[in-house]
Amino acid sequence: MAKGASISGFPEWLPSERVVEQRVIDTLREVFELNGFIGIETRAVEQGSSLLKKGETSKEIYLLSRLQEVGHESDTPIEDRLGLHFDLTVPLSRYVVEHSGDLAFPFKRWQIQKVWRGERPQEGRFREFVQADIDVIGNGDLPDHYEVELPLVMVSALERLREFGLPKATVHANNRKLSEGFYRGLGLTDVEGVLREIDKLDKIGADEVAKLLVEGCGADENQARACLELAELTAADGAELSGKFDTLCEKHGIANDSEAYVLARQGLDTLAMIVDEAARIRPGSVIADLKIARGLDYYTGSVYETFLDGAAALGSICSGGRYDNLASQGNRKYPGVGLSIGLSRLVSYMLHTAGAHANRVSPASVLVAVWNEEDRSASNQIANQLRARGIAADVAPTAAKLGKQIKYADKLGIPYVWFPADKSAQDASDEVKNIITGDQQPASAQSWEPDTVYAQQTVTVEA
Repeated sequence: MAKGASISGFPEWLPSERVVEQRVIDTLREVFELNGFIGIETRAVEQGSSLLKKGETSKEIYLLSRLQEVGHESDTPIEDRLGLHFDLTVPLSRYVVEHSGDLAFPFKRWQIQKVWRGERPQEGRFREFVQADIDVIGNGDLPDHYEVELPLVMVSALERLREFGLPKATVHANNRKLSEGFYRGLGLTDVEGVLREIDKLDKIGADEVAKLLVEGCGADENQARACLELAELTAADGAELSGKFDTLCEKHGIANDSEAYVLARQGLDTLAMIVDEAARIRPGSVIADLKIARGLDYYTGSVYETFLDGAAALGSICSGGRYDNLASQGNRKYPGVGLSIGLSRLVSYMLHTAGAHANRVSPASVLVAVWNEEDRSASNQIANQLRARGIAADVAPTAAKLGKQIKYADKLGIPYVWFPADKSAQDASDEVKNIITGDQQPASAQSWEPDTVYAQQTVTVEA
């Protein structure tokens, strides 16, 4: 990443790094559209009242002020002020409500856009970053099968990125109804509090989470340990998951005819369906993991976190879930399910850990040399003829010695240098040189084609 007068948490990629980022974006978009998702872009700012829907995230919102308003911001309530969006889900909910009459439902959208979040910067975690989202929004209702489809689309997209050095990705799924029903069956009432603490399990460990459940969520020691037992429950398929869950409920006195059990069972059945259906299409790509909690309170059903093999320190690189109450218009609700990739974080990992790099900086396949400034128009004409045929071409910036022009092309990774015909020589023709192989041949701007082995701007991974 570029050094110098940087601002912490606001990354600036070098040109070669930007090539990698763009290839990732292009790949994700291709996979999303292959699965029928429609691209949109929403404005960068939202009303404070919309941004505050996410609860705890309010402390991370960047509010906007014009310079002449500095010092008077407190005169306007936060709900009425504009702020930069910190994710793409809240803007999507507003977008769907405002444009519901023009959209076809279920509305499947992809969105790759910058967001801003005032959190503490650290390795791979930024204040300004790009997110890549897919969501499906229903009008009134939304079938459960989308809760299988979306994680599989994301796994498919991440699988494509393995050619750029990304390890295998696995989606870990849970269901908030399952967890909530179990907690209520134990007699706990601060369900959101329990979920927030369980969400910290991988970071601080079971003993610390148990302590937080007792101190902050009203649990006794037995209830806290029961919550941890649920979080550690694992199973290979839906049937095994169901059996183990019923055994755990029986152990802790949760009757199978209670309201709490019925709620938990709804979540369990959905989770079992997700795991079993995903296994039929992509075995091992989606697994049940009951410690996945997603501490954000607008999730109402399935929740997901995605991890890379051998990259535990990176944490989850793609998360999301089902939300039923985020978008509404009168009595009409627009339930949704979505997943979001922290794209900047992923690119940072690919650049600095996986060793992904571009084979060249410039997208141009050819640099047209300039013999002297008086003949620059001839070089420009050749470049335009090549561009008209879809061949990316640049023209040398100065009529320097040919050696310097070739070095300029080499520094940018441009594989070919084009030499216009010497007007002083009879029957002279243009020639093009492959500066990688040293081969030089006569060429015509109307018919010459570069060898794709050298002409393509690609991303590779260090051995």
